[in-house]
Amino acid sequence: MKITARELNRATLGRQLLLERAPLSVADGVRRVVALQAQHPGSPYLALWNRLVGLDPDEVDAVFARGEVVKATLMRITVHAVHAGDYRMFREALQQTLYGSRLGFRFAETGLTPADAETLVPELLGFAEEPRTMAEMRGWLAGRVGEERAEGAWWGLRAYAPLHHHPTGGPWSFGRSPSFVASGGAPVTGREVRPEALRGLVLRYLEAFGPASVADVAQFAMVQRAPVRRVLKELDADLDHLEGPDGTALFDLPGAPRPPGDTPAPPRLLPMWDSVLLAYADRSRVIPPELRRVVIRVNGDVLPTLLVDGYVAGVWRPVEGGIEATAFQELPETAWQGLAQEARALSALLAARDPWLYRRYDHWWAKLPEGRVRVLPA
Repeated sequence: MKITARELNRATLGRQLLLERAPLSVADGVRRVVALQAQHPGSPYLALWNRLVGLDPDEVDAVFARGEVVKATLMRITVHAVHAGDYRMFREALQQTLYGSRLGFRFAETGLTPADAETLVPELLGFAEEPRTMAEMRGWLAGRVGEERAEGAWWGLRAYAPLHHHPTGGPWSFGRSPSFVASGGAPVTGREVRPEALRGLVLRYLEAFGPASVADVAQFAMVQRAPVRRVLKELDADLDHLEGPDGTALFDLPGAPRPPGDTPAPPRLLPMWDSVLLAYADRSRVIPPELRRVVIRVNGDVLPTLLVDGYVAGVWRPVEGGIEATAFQELPETAWQGLAQEARALSALLAARDPWLYRRYDHWWAKLPEGRVRVLPA
């Protein structure tokens, strides 16, 4: 069965709760969308605000504090917020990636080996049974491997070891100086692909982001395509098979929602690094190709974006008096009105927490192409 580009777009938006905000709890919302990129502590809050009815940011604080949603290095070796019930499976699915990346060249430069890491990890987790600051973790490692090797060892182990970020307070639960705590359970060791865990990740990914290709799954998780292909082959009889607009083979769960291409898509103000922008090898599903380098900068920063009719149409940032929206195409007045309504609600959320969210990234605005700029009042 053939599926059009707009149908793919609407399937993605529907499963990511961007066609209509859902009346879900925070924990259930996170589980529904699988993972929220969280390298900026405010981004998960804004991602959920875009997706859930009447989001109360205090509830987000609470689920982090209770450990129902955890923040850790996972997909693409990037900090994500995920449902606690998914964490272990995702961590095991990514074991080979984390082993190869974090125990590779930079770790080896210290003179330490992967075998040394496997010895250190259980001891490190024992030390982190209670929350520890970055300085405390590095100091503990210095006592084990020497001061000269502690920085490189910590660079590898802070992502390789199964550690959660521990809430430290501040407007978005986590500050710029993270604290860490052991995730609990026995550490995963070795560099082998764990097929059952990868199978679970693939199914969860299709549930939240499908239909998708082998390359899409591999991009989302940063795992090799070969094991993804093997998992999809094993699941073959249990999946729907579709042909993308360019002929690419796509896979999906039977009965998963795939709305018509003409389904209305309301305007949204997505946060930096929103997962919907990064979860595919083919990002034209949501980002027009001519805007990809505009919103995804050379160092990997992904700017906060305007979503209009389901596609990225520009960027936004907080300014004095409201939200400055820059569109890189002509927008109908109805779209501007919808964005203005979103901006008023977003401004109220930010005013209570952090009115100048993302200010440190304002330097990118001097490098943007010319656009149509409006300040949408708070």
